[in-house]
Amino acid sequence: MKRKTTLGVTALGAVLALGLSACGGGTATSPSQSGAAAPAGGGAKAEFNAALTQVYNPSDKKGGIIKLANAGDWDSLDPGDTYYGYSWNFIRLYGRSLVMFKPAPGKESTELIPDLAESLGVPSDNAKTWTYKLKQGVKFEDGTPITSKDVKYAVERSFDKEVFPDGYTYFNDTLNWPKDYKGAYKSKDADTDSAIETPDDQTIVFHLKQPYSGFDYFAQLPATIPVPKAKDTGAKYKEHIISSGPYKFDKNEIGKGFNLVRNDQWDAATDPNRKALPDGYEVTTNVNADDIDNRLLSGDLHVDLAGTGAQPATLGRVLTDPNLKATTDNPTITRLWYTSINGNVKPLDNLDCRKAVEYAADKVAYQTAYGGEFSGGQIATSLLPPGIPGHKDINPYPAGADNHGDAAKAKEALTACGQPNGFETNISYRAERPKEKATAEALQQSLGKVGIKLTLKPFPQADYFALYAGKPGYAKENKLGLAVNGWGADWPDGYGFLQQMVDSRVIRETGGSSNISVRDPEVDKLLDQASLETDVAKREPIWGQIDQKVMDDAFILPGIWAKSLLIRGKGVTNVYVSDAFGMYDYLNMGLQ
Repeated sequence: MKRKTTLGVTALGAVLALGLSACGGGTATSPSQSGAAAPAGGGAKAEFNAALTQVYNPSDKKGGIIKLANAGDWDSLDPGDTYYGYSWNFIRLYGRSLVMFKPAPGKESTELIPDLAESLGVPSDNAKTWTYKLKQGVKFEDGTPITSKDVKYAVERSFDKEVFPDGYTYFNDTLNWPKDYKGAYKSKDADTDSAIETPDDQTIVFHLKQPYSGFDYFAQLPATIPVPKAKDTGAKYKEHIISSGPYKFDKNEIGKGFNLVRNDQWDAATDPNRKALPDGYEVTTNVNADDIDNRLLSGDLHVDLAGTGAQPATLGRVLTDPNLKATTDNPTITRLWYTSINGNVKPLDNLDCRKAVEYAADKVAYQTAYGGEFSGGQIATSLLPPGIPGHKDINPYPAGADNHGDAAKAKEALTACGQPNGFETNISYRAERPKEKATAEALQQSLGKVGIKLTLKPFPQADYFALYAGKPGYAKENKLGLAVNGWGADWPDGYGFLQQMVDSRVIRETGGSSNISVRDPEVDKLLDQASLETDVAKREPIWGQIDQKVMDDAFILPGIWAKSLLIRGKGVTNVYVSDAFGMYDYLNMGLQ
């Protein structure tokens, strides 16, 4: 995800080839079970990695306000228009999708379980049709019963990528929509039963254009969080979401923050997945990232929402102090920090010019920008992280013997592309993210050594994809030849990691493109080939072929396969790392 930064394992096919068992099997303690016994007087013994595979400080105590901060702002709080991993993690507090990832530590978190639905989807018609039954007694915050029509409407409205530029396109691409359908607003009176049927208030049926064995992964997406049509205000809906979860919005000041309070219409009997421990949540946005770290360590803040880990300025202080280190966790996650190389911007429309960027990049400096190997991650030589099925060890552009870049190879490529003295272009990054700024500066220095002059262009996190780097016209006109980026799997298999990142058909001129740079019909064909392959042993190698082809095209400069150093807030209970989200699970946290 733009998560996207930000992350569970079946893929396409006519049968559930891998099966959901491939997602489970975790042995970690769940939040409802007791972890290590807490010391007398409350709390838990603080140890490094104490929340990595088990619940740290388990508790069922209710009350208090959890304080969270975000260095930037949301792309959107609207479930139909959000694609940051931290948002998908947090959104479950005020929204319920059809199914969800299990709230549990480690690998157990990648198991899909029912949420708004009674069970996982029931496939038929060779997995082209998927049926879900909604639980009885679920309500919106105003007491109105939630029906299948509210879920259908939510998916229909999310189709419109002009109104909602930041969302994914899974439903747009795979459901059997009527010809020329443009979404709930522009095709207001369209008959969409060919894509989604609601034969009664508890039943919703999805019809696909072709078989897809992993549709439950679609059903966990925020777009299936119900939206009452009568309360929908389009692009302004993000200002007041109608809650279906245990918390609702009390105050929402876009750009500053918001508060959540208890939703008295939420019925715990319909929702065994949520503890709903705190009385509310206080969220502040656009807070300096280094200040967030300092406030976490001082106890003034409980959670760093972005979930990407401590900033470089904090690492030395934390890692050299045993007491502070004991309050941290160091997960490896299915995420790639990378830089898009935009072939729409001259002279990067030339393959050899793109190769020059690949060779010239100092990978050690890239890694250092994220905090080094311990807290940043492993130097990446291709797209697929080692934890994703289909990964293979390839390194098409070796960065020299010491990984500081191969200047000789870069200059050869520059000569081959007709730019022997180098060229100028711009590099974008998210302004609120110090690690991305450090990355851009490191690339500016290493590429400058071979004559490639970079001018840094910071843009706000909230609109980075919708208005700037992810808007093809803007990027081309403003010569954003390079764009610092990050990607975490929507679910950890090849399709969940690659499709929205490299499929050229998800690129939207209106903005919000999750794929900024990869435009290759051969890659699209390989994605389609994998989507029709039911044999896992034959399907998984295709992901590796796609990885190789994108690297051969030099549309992406891989930086590092990610790790992070997460700081546990003081007094927080039920803390654990979710593999599904690659960060702490925000759903069932409480306070001592």
